[in-house]
Amino acid sequence: MRKHRAEIQCHAGKLWRMKLLILGFVIVLFLAPGAIAGEESMLVHVTCYWRSEKSGQRAAWNGARLRTGDCAVDPRKIAYGSTIIFPDIEGVAVDTGPSVVSRKPARCHGRCAAERNALVIDRFFETRDEALAWTNAHGRFMTVRVVTPESSAKRKVADANQPGSL
Repeated sequence: MRKHRAEIQCHAGKLWRMKLLILGFVIVLFLAPGAIAGEESMLVHVTCYWRSEKSGQRAAWNGARLRTGDCAVDPRKIAYGSTIIFPDIEGVAVDTGPSVVSRKPARCHGRCAAERNALVIDRFFETRDEALAWTNAHGRFMTVRVVTPESSAKRKVADANQPGSL
């Protein structure tokens, strides 16, 4: 009788370890597609900034001259060099800023949990008029696609290898 009870306890321990292993595998499967794919759609709060005497001349982190379409992002969430695909234009993540990292605009203007938890992207424009015109034509929150530099490089190589490409 004792031997039988010990076998059952041993079997229960193995079963418990197997369940933990399967759970860990499932968690990895859910997290892996975003890391592997390199392209992700996300809800963001978009703010605008423009060139003025005091700011907007150069990117804060590397000193590069800013151009229309450049974006400030939280580099912990969106890698520098990533392509950000808006409904009307493609931008590049080249800058950062304190309100982008703190997500204060999203937390203040969000009407639901998804909006309050959204990332903030700050789009650069050459003039104030361009920035205000774009802001008036689009909402504060929108879904954008973010393509990391690695996946866009892989895509360019794959496109170049297609028959009929130049």
